[in-house]
Amino acid sequence: MSGDDSILSGTASSERILVADDSPTIARLLEVELRSAGYDVEVVGDGRDALESARERYPDLVLADVTMPTMGGVELTHLLREDPRTAGVSIILITAGGVSADKLEGLSAGADDYIVKPFDTAELLARVRGVLRRANELRAQSPLTRLPGNIRIQEEIQRRIASHDEFALLYADLDYFKAYNDHYGFARGDEILQKSAELIRDVATTTGGAGTFVGHVGGDDFVVIAAIDQATPIGEALVDQFEAMAPTLYDPEDAARGYIETENRLGDVQPFPFVSISIGIATTGNREYGHYAEVVAIATEMKSFAKRTPGSSWAVDRRTS
Repeated sequence: MSGDDSILSGTASSERILVADDSPTIARLLEVELRSAGYDVEVVGDGRDALESARERYPDLVLADVTMPTMGGVELTHLLREDPRTAGVSIILITAGGVSADKLEGLSAGADDYIVKPFDTAELLARVRGVLRRANELRAQSPLTRLPGNIRIQEEIQRRIASHDEFALLYADLDYFKAYNDHYGFARGDEILQKSAELIRDVATTTGGAGTFVGHVGGDDFVVIAAIDQATPIGEALVDQFEAMAPTLYDPEDAARGYIETENRLGDVQPFPFVSISIGIATTGNREYGHYAEVVAIATEMKSFAKRTPGSSWAVDRRTS
């Protein structure tokens, strides 16, 4: 099976698991048990090596120890979740027995599950199977927005590359969404995601026409795949309509004030502006791509550039290969 086929396949025999543990004994135990269960297993001894490998090989699951020499499992989880190339990977953290703080911190960072040392084989495999099963279900379709998820997005981009189609990829995410979530709660945050999904779908299909694809990567990340000449009109329409919608998402007093106040990552209370949308656009008009992750990487780079502009904005890559 080729590398691209194995990434896009959902069969158990092709599911890749990356094990990161600095204990040779535990790493070897995990490798043997997982290989015996039919998984493709890679073992590394540190979080930095795991991060590099994940960005290159796109594992289905990362199994990482919380405590490792230069980068532990929690920091690794943060970095994997922040990178669109690895944001959808499943993560199970291995924690020391009875250390509840490790579990809480890991789950808050974005881990899907944890397993406590010492563990037995039955529990290990049950947790691995459970996490991978849930991931496959979610990637096929987002249960919140009902848009195609990660697997369908990857398949669609790869299909267009293989067919030598001309297309544009718009990668969008919401700015200050975490602050909104912290201030109003997860239920209100889910409403924003649903309304954003509806807006993106309506604008993309109305402006882009037939053949336009809209997907929900996860969290507050969305993609649109459209004809190259429709990328800019879609980006402009999304920015204009999202800016008009944003104030309606807030309580009247917050909307009138123009911002909310909530704690930042350091625990200090600070003002945060309205949620906005940043969009990065990559096209095949001036570059050739061989893998979906290459297109995503360029679009993500342009999205980061768009974020430098206050409020909603978009940026398109006009460089040549």
